[in-house]
Amino acid sequence: MPVIRTNDINASSAWARLHQHQRATRHMHMRQLFEADPHRFERFTIELDGLLLDYSKNRITERTLELLSDLTEAADLAGWMTRMKQGEHINVSEDRAVLHSALRLPADASLPLDGRDVVPEVHAVLARMRRFSDAVRAGAWLGATGQTITDVVNLGIGGSDLGPLVVAEALAPYACAHLNVHFVSNVDGQHIAQTLQKLDARRTLFIVASKSFTTPETLLNAQAARRWLTGQLGEAAVARHFVAVSTNGDAVTAFGIDPANMFEFWDWVGGRFSVWSAIGLPVMLSVGFEHFSAFLAGGHAMDRHFFEAPFERNIPVVLALLGVWYNTFYRAHTHAIMPYDHGLRRLPAHIQQLDMESNGKRVGRYGERLDFDTGPVIWGEEGVNSQHAFFQLLHQGTRLVPCDFIVPMNSHYDCGDQHQVLVANCLAQTQALMHGKTEGEVLSEIGDLPGDVVDMLLPQKLFPGNQPSNTIALNKVTPYTLGMLMAMYEHKVFVQGVIWGINSFDQWGVEYGKQLARRILPQLSPQGAAADHDCSTNGLIAHFRSRHDRY
Repeated sequence: MPVIRTNDINASSAWARLHQHQRATRHMHMRQLFEADPHRFERFTIELDGLLLDYSKNRITERTLELLSDLTEAADLAGWMTRMKQGEHINVSEDRAVLHSALRLPADASLPLDGRDVVPEVHAVLARMRRFSDAVRAGAWLGATGQTITDVVNLGIGGSDLGPLVVAEALAPYACAHLNVHFVSNVDGQHIAQTLQKLDARRTLFIVASKSFTTPETLLNAQAARRWLTGQLGEAAVARHFVAVSTNGDAVTAFGIDPANMFEFWDWVGGRFSVWSAIGLPVMLSVGFEHFSAFLAGGHAMDRHFFEAPFERNIPVVLALLGVWYNTFYRAHTHAIMPYDHGLRRLPAHIQQLDMESNGKRVGRYGERLDFDTGPVIWGEEGVNSQHAFFQLLHQGTRLVPCDFIVPMNSHYDCGDQHQVLVANCLAQTQALMHGKTEGEVLSEIGDLPGDVVDMLLPQKLFPGNQPSNTIALNKVTPYTLGMLMAMYEHKVFVQGVIWGINSFDQWGVEYGKQLARRILPQLSPQGAAADHDCSTNGLIAHFRSRHDRY
């Protein structure tokens, strides 16, 4: 099948056959598929180094996968994977390479980019991170008053916050017992204020994570933290209590941070893909270099699988194609993610940013308007809490909502049979979503009740089933398996972007609101110029001026 232009993929024969296949099979029920094939689980599972993907509970047959595979050929997925891996500037709107996978390469690897091997640079930064984190963890790094550090506060937003936050929380069983790591991202002052009120300035270290060192939200929080610190310890204390993850040495120095304590990364690392870089410094401080290295190794294992495995046995590719199948051909516009692990409770938020900031776009990589559905709405919550929140809609609502269930087979905590209860709930939910409950099954439960009661209850207790889900089972949440899991979702998002013809690595959509905010901010003050917006925005600005306590 010839490679076609990006904006023509929806005119391809592969696209048309998928639409035809969806119409022909949309009434197919998974219950019958399982009854007809007792080996369905074996045929629709893939396992890699302690991570198992079970995608058997999907509205698919072998024919579905064949047709989706044709779509990868039409989109030249193999070519785009090669171009990304080799460092070509596939982020065309910003003329940048996309090499977050290079952050996970071993030290003996090589990856030339624009005439320079990036691997030695990556490992040089890792070595500096190790020396610094070892010193803080061992008590050799002292604050301005000679006290050891007990609390680290990461000041970032977006990828500079969510990625390291997720990893630090998930790897809490590996954390240093005498070092607490906190994350502050929201420009809402209560986030930084409530964090600082629990801390001792003499024993607190701040990490300002901003590539440009101009991110407004991060710098506002950094200035608030600086005022809090210097108000107690004086200006000279800044150099011992602040470090930076940035590329802007002049701005870092002007803030008062010793440039020797600036950890750099590169423009080929996107924010939402950056936890593997120096942005992961709070993670290394928490769990140590060895565990952080295992996290990188897990990501690298998934990279190798992604770049080397055939598409039909390739975990990120299969997940991506299933997502395209539902979002674009079934028009199922949301995707729920439920981790059955308390440490992974913020993972849905991280994947939400990863996916929606990457593929939430209506134009292709060259600016062409797309007339089909692209990135879904990603949402979710930890199980089993989510069962008592939104599962009613999943089971008996009117929407098709594909789901990912993530569950470890083993827990770090021995609490009797509680982990078995957790796993039982996870497996039961995937079964119930797939199988449903028929009229005959309901009647077998309530058939002895009076007829009018049966007539009322019967439709209430029916479960249509046929709701698709993937189960991602980890042997245990370890640095290595977590690295695999997070890299898996990164590659899934990339594959879907290739299929849809999207540049998944820019984010122009976040800029417009920031521009308007800069216009509105001075208009909120009593001395500000008259508002010149629509009547709603003007009215709200006036309402703020009349009600704000400081005015």
